[in-house]
Amino acid sequence: MSAHHPSLAAGRWHGFSLVEQLAHVGSEVERALNWRAKGNEELCRRALERGLELLALTIADPKHRGRLRELTRLREVLLDYFLGENEYGSSATSWHRYFHPFALASLGPAERPGASSR
Repeated sequence: MSAHHPSLAAGRWHGFSLVEQLAHVGSEVERALNWRAKGNEELCRRALERGLELLALTIADPKHRGRLRELTRLREVLLDYFLGENEYGSSATSWHRYFHPFALASLGPAERPGASSR
């Protein structure tokens, strides 16, 4: 797999929190889901590759050693959904529900939905 995110692979990724990392992974998964819904399997595959690359960087991050089981299971279920037989019974809705809280949590307070600008 070629590096789609070379500056992140060079070490910048490890400066992000787990929430931020999973928000970025989720953005690519959302793109893959959107392209699949539009019937564009090539762009779906590319977005999935980018998401898997970011997830691999997250798994390799030394500060997440205690979360390897969860992170590797996430990779397994993603691959099952997009490339396998979907034995886990995932859906686009379940992926939205999984990743959406990471996206919200990674936003600053002023950027969150419902934040008032006073």
